[in-house]
Amino acid sequence: MKKVFLILVLISSFSYSQEIALMKYNGGGDWYANPTSLPNLIKFTNQNINTKIKAKPATVEPGSPDLFSYPFVHMTGHGNVVFNDVEILNLRNYMLSGGFLHIDDNFGISQQQLN
Repeated sequence: MKKVFLILVLISSFSYSQEIALMKYNGGGDWYANPTSLPNLIKFTNQNINTKIKAKPATVEPGSPDLFSYPFVHMTGHGNVVFNDVEILNLRNYMLSGGFLHIDDNFGISQQQLN
């Protein structure tokens, strides 16, 4: 029994334990903008703080029950974002249950705008 337990511990220590997702929303905004941001974040955290996040983020829609499978969901893009009532309720329940939604408009500020 101890050998089986040790084997399971070793296998789990080499496998990925978490997955994060990119939110695919409606409204015409480009939810797929900045495709390197999440892979770069995952790579950095896996290398520097020893997380075990799957290298390729998943994609999830705001009304999906799958939303609750991801502790961290990233939302980015430009343009309109539209949520229907079901999506709003699902997002609310997700966040009240401890889910984290990071929203980045991915706009940036040019040097001209600063002057």
